[in-house]
Amino acid sequence: AQPPIGFFDPLGLLDEADQERFDRLRYVEVKHGRIAQLAFLGNIFTRAGGHFGGNIDSAGHAFDSYPNGWAAIYGADAIPVKGAVQIFSFIGLLEVAVMKDMDGFGNEFPGDLRNGTFKSAWDKFDEETKLQKRAIELNN
Repeated sequence: AQPPIGFFDPLGLLDEADQERFDRLRYVEVKHGRIAQLAFLGNIFTRAGGHFGGNIDSAGHAFDSYPNGWAAIYGADAIPVKGAVQIFSFIGLLEVAVMKDMDGFGNEFPGDLRNGTFKSAWDKFDEETKLQKRAIELNN
């Protein structure tokens, strides 16, 4: 439970749930929250005119030759189907092979996706600061 709202489960997903079920749902919440935040930033970045330099393919199509938002997926000027398949395949690979909470790597909490890497930055914080940072992430 997080202040100021406290325990909030309107769908009853945690009715009669054990700690393992809670940890799984917390992991999914954190992971998908991070994905949503990155998607939002990517949308803001491209709508502000930011694009990678150079060409997206060997045919000479520049990154900025495709529209922003949903128009990049659907519409006359959309990314070709093969390109969209590559993007979604890469996202699927990340989902099943990279961005997961692996046992045996000393992860401290559900959603700790460092999996034995990047320990130096997080380990500089004391326990109270770590809890505060995790609470901020959950509340956002």
